[in-house]
Amino acid sequence: MVDRLEGEMSLARCPDIYLVLNTPKGRGVVARSHIPARTILDVCPVLVLSLEDNEKHIKHTELFHYTYNWPHQDEKGILRMHQAICFGLGSMFNHSHHNQNVVWERDQQSKTITYRAARDIPPGEELCISYGSHLTFTDADSPEGEEEPELLLDKIQI
Repeated sequence: MVDRLEGEMSLARCPDIYLVLNTPKGRGVVARSHIPARTILDVCPVLVLSLEDNEKHIKHTELFHYTYNWPHQDEKGILRMHQAICFGLGSMFNHSHHNQNVVWERDQQSKTITYRAARDIPPGEELCISYGSHLTFTDADSPEGEEEPELLLDKIQI
């Protein structure tokens, strides 16, 4: 057994999830077996992009659609919204306001996102998070003509 190193952190992935390449929404994550509420589904490291890299490069690629908003304090102490690339399955969770069954939490210090089951999830169900209400696409789960509910987090200004 190897001793833990300073600055080391454990990453976790639930063995009861898998990636499907052809869901109605494209690629997605699905439960292989019953997943109890609050189960950690994945802990994913992120790469926080500089504002310049995002604006000049990433914003003009398909990768931009897989980034997360990430509050980041600059060298002057000013908190600005950056983009972060999430490694692991984090960028594969599809969106749903109405059928969201996964919640996520940023850890700015360790630059990770932890995903947990919001409720019990039965086998075969797709795991979905909410991307917020400012979508660049139509939510496939919303009844036609229904507007997306506005989330409290969408009202917070940083």
